[in-house]
Amino acid sequence: MSESLTDNYARGGFTRRLAPGLRPALLVIDFVRAYLVEDSPLYGGTGCENARRAAVRLLRAARQAGIPVLHTNVEFDVGGRNGGVFFRKVPALACFERGRHPELAAFAEGLEPAEGETVITKQYASAFFGTSLASTLTALGRDTLLIAGVSTSGCIRASAVDCCQHGFVPLVVREAVGDRAPEPHEANLFDLQAKYAEVVALEDAESYLGALPAGQSHG
Repeated sequence: MSESLTDNYARGGFTRRLAPGLRPALLVIDFVRAYLVEDSPLYGGTGCENARRAAVRLLRAARQAGIPVLHTNVEFDVGGRNGGVFFRKVPALACFERGRHPELAAFAEGLEPAEGETVITKQYASAFFGTSLASTLTALGRDTLLIAGVSTSGCIRASAVDCCQHGFVPLVVREAVGDRAPEPHEANLFDLQAKYAEVVALEDAESYLGALPAGQSHG
């Protein structure tokens, strides 16, 4: 009788849980209109729209809790030279060339950065790669990172793995991340939970934020 995937992972020890810390931040990854507009080459369908609505709730809870909020977007030089192999591999990224489609590069409704919230512009999948994100979180004294955004199989996965590798506890909020198809979405959440992160429900994330001690916003 063949071993089930669940049993195989349990036998390998992929069942340990990470305890979140008391000094979290929220990272909203690439939630721009390119993933929500039907004629965009990066349109993600209902999976991304549902995630946007959940991310709006999560952002509201983070602001109420007074924790640091950071956003990412993507921008390339004209021609994509600073996007390297990634830009060549995914032609749809050309919509993020500087000045080409500002309407697609704009932040999604309800997820616009507020005054004082950090915006990190990136060129690669991970929000940590080639950016100041890790040093900013360290300077703010953060130990945990709530993660929302798009897409689960791309920038969410890459950022969550790097989050773990930089020593922050990644909390990927299930309903607040989205992809263009359920299969890669679920497969990547499964793998993140097994190896790199905690995949948490939106309600649990809201409860966690609501129970934090006061004075989180000053690092």
